Amino acid sequence: MAEKIVSPGVFTNEVDQSFLPAGVAAIGAAVIGPTAKGPANVPTTVSSYSEFVQLFGGKFESGSGASKNSYKYLTNYAAQEYLKYADTLTVVRPMHSDAAVATSIISSSTTIGSAVASGSLTIGSNFAAEDEVQITVGETEYRFIAADPVGGIPVDSSPIFYFATGSTLALGIASLVTEIDNAAIGVDATATVTALQLTASSAGTSGNSITVDTGSGTTFSDVLTLAGGTNTTTAANCFTLETLSYGADQNSESTLGTNSLLPNGSENNIRWEVSNVNNTKGTFQLSIRRGDDTSNRKKIVEQYSNVTLDPNSSNYIAKVIGDQKATIAGIGSSDPYIQYSGDYANRSKYVRVTVHQKTLNYLDENGTIRDNALSSSLPAAANGAFANGSDGSVVHPMKFNEDISDDNIQGFNLSLTSDKNAYIDAIKLLKNQDEYDINVLSLPGLCDAAENHATVLTEAVGMVEDRGDCFLVMDPVLYGETSIPNVTAKAEGRDSNYVAEYWPWIKIPDNELGRNVWVPASTVIPSVYAFNDRVAAPWFAPAGLNRGGIDIAIQAERKLTHANRDTLYDSNVNPIATFPNAGVTVFGQKTLQKKASALDRVNVRRLLIAAKKFIASSTKFLVFENNTAATRNRFLSIVNPYFESIQQRQGLYAFKVVMDGTNNTADVIDRNEMRGQIFMQPAKTAEFIVVDFNILPTGASFPE
Repeated sequence: MAEKIVSPGVFTNEVDQSFLPAGVAAIGAAVIGPTAKGPANVPTTVSSYSEFVQLFGGKFESGSGASKNSYKYLTNYAAQEYLKYADTLTVVRPMHSDAAVATSIISSSTTIGSAVASGSLTIGSNFAAEDEVQITVGETEYRFIAADPVGGIPVDSSPIFYFATGSTLALGIASLVTEIDNAAIGVDATATVTALQLTASSAGTSGNSITVDTGSGTTFSDVLTLAGGTNTTTAANCFTLETLSYGADQNSESTLGTNSLLPNGSENNIRWEVSNVNNTKGTFQLSIRRGDDTSNRKKIVEQYSNVTLDPNSSNYIAKVIGDQKATIAGIGSSDPYIQYSGDYANRSKYVRVTVHQKTLNYLDENGTIRDNALSSSLPAAANGAFANGSDGSVVHPMKFNEDISDDNIQGFNLSLTSDKNAYIDAIKLLKNQDEYDINVLSLPGLCDAAENHATVLTEAVGMVEDRGDCFLVMDPVLYGETSIPNVTAKAEGRDSNYVAEYWPWIKIPDNELGRNVWVPASTVIPSVYAFNDRVAAPWFAPAGLNRGGIDIAIQAERKLTHANRDTLYDSNVNPIATFPNAGVTVFGQKTLQKKASALDRVNVRRLLIAAKKFIASSTKFLVFENNTAATRNRFLSIVNPYFESIQQRQGLYAFKVVMDGTNNTADVIDRNEMRGQIFMQPAKTAEFIVVDFNILPTGASFPE
C-alpha cells in the first residue's frame, strides 16, 4: 500500500526491475522411426539413452533358423549419438494401424456367482419338427425349434433358433454358436443339426442357473440328455493391466519353465506379481518384473506397495499407476491429434490399469471393514504374464541398415497407405509448436531417391517450413548408390533453407550386437549439431575439423576426393569427407536453398531459429499487456541484451531492434497489435581461405 503523503518531505520507494524473463527451456531434436517397443504415434521426450532404452527398447531378434540375428533400429543409433551431447530428444514411434498392446487380467482371490452344473445338453436325432426346447440362462430364455412354426413366428422376447436347413429364417450353426457363447453357454464346434452339444459354464454372475423345458409331446430323454458334471465357480476380474508399449514383443505369456522362467519373456517385455494381500486393510502389493527373470532371481522394474481398489483412497491403484491412454485421432487427415482417455496420468513407465472391482470405502471411520463381501474383490496373490499384443502388418523379413529399400524400411512399406500415413501422421503431430518444442528433425532410413520415401520427406519439408523454427536433416540416396550425379540430382530437386542433405553413409561400431553397421548420415548429423551447440553455439558452422568430426565413424561409404566434394557442394549436398589422421568429418554446411543469400548456410538458419525461439518464449508474457511505451520498453529490455550476447559470442556483426512509435502507429495499436523490427547482420563463416604468396626480388620493400 502506498504511503499517505500529507506534509512535505522526501519519500523513497523500491521498484524491483531485476526480474529476469524466463529463458528458453531445453530444446532438443526430434526423431521419427520404428523402435523395439514403446508408445505408438505419441511424441515422447527422453533425457538420456538409458531412458530411451527403458521406454523404447534396445536390441531385438528378427528372422528364424539360420537367418535369425540381433538388430537395432536406426532410431536407437540416432538417440544414442544425439543424447551424448544434448539433454532432451523427442521420439515418435510410427506404428502399423492394426498394432495392439498386450494385456493381462488379474483375478480375485475368491470366487463369486452361483455354481452351475458343468456338462453337455444333447438335442437328440428324434427331435421332431413340432418339438420345442426352451433353455433358460439367468433371466433370458432361448427357444429351439425344428422349423418355422405354422402361422408364423410368435411375437415375444425369446431368442429363437431354427435347426432345419430349409427354414427361411435359419441362423445356422455359426450364428447359434455366437449367440450361445454370449450367454456363457459354449457350443461344441463339431455340432450338427441333429446332435447339438450345449456345454454349460458359469457367466460369473448371480442367478445363472440353467433350466430346461422340452415342451409338450416329447419326453426329456428323447430330446435332451445331460452328461454328468461337477459344480463350478469362477473368480472375478479385479483389474486389467495393459502395456504402454505396442507390439507382439510385449507378449510374455507362455508355459512356465524351471524357476517360473517364461520362454517368451525378454528384456523388452514384462510380467506382473501380486503379493502381500491384506484383507484387513484392503491393500496389496503390485510388482512389475522384467519378462526374462525367474522366481529366485526377480528383476523388479517397478513396485507399488499398499495399493487399493478403493477410489477414495490416496493409494487407489488407478491413481498410483495411471489409467490414461493416448491414441492418435484423425489418422490420415490433415490435422491428426492425440486424444486422451482415463482419469489419472500414467506414472508407470510400463503399464496402465483398468479397475473392474472397486472396494469403495473399504474401511469405515473406525478402521474396520465396512462390508465383509468387499474382501472377495481383492486380487489373489499370484503372478502372470501378458498376451494379445500385435505388431500389425509388418513387412517380413524386415530390412535393416544397408538393406533398406524403397518398399521395406525396417518393416514399413511406404507404398501402402496405412504405413505411409503412420509416418505422415507423426510429422503432422510435430507441427504443433505449442506442444512440441524442437529445433532439428531426422527420419533416419528415409532417403529422397526412394520414390515412396520422398513423399513422406516432402511432408517433413513442409512441416519444418510451416513451423519456421525447426531444421530437417535429410539423406539423398539409399546405401549402395555411389554415383555422385545421382546424389546431386536429388538435392537439385529441392529448394528450402530449412533442410540440409549430407552424404555418404557411414559405418559405425555396435558393441552390443558385436558387429559394425552401416547407417545413413541423418542418423548421426543431429549429434554433430548437438556437439557444435555444446562447445560453441548454433550460429557456428557444424562442420570442419573443430566441430564437424564424427568420432564414432569407422569409415564412410565412399572416400571423397576434393573434386567430388566440389561437385557435391556446388549442388548443395554437404560432403562427409575422410582425412588421414582426422577421420570422418562433415565438410559442408549448405542448406538446400538455390538462391544465394545468407540463409543458404546452416549456421545462419540455425541462428535465426535460436533467436526466434528465444523471443517467442521470453516475450509471451507480454501478450495481453497494454500497448504502451512501458510495455514496448520491456520488450526491448529483453531482446537487446540477448542479441548483444550473440554479438559478443561472434554470431552477429551488428544488430538493431526497433519497437517504438514509428512502427506502433495509432492504426496498429487500434488493431490490437504491437510491432517490432529486428535488423541483423549475421556473421559469415570462412569456408574458403585464400592466401596469396607474393615473391619479391632481393632488396624489395614489403608493403605497409
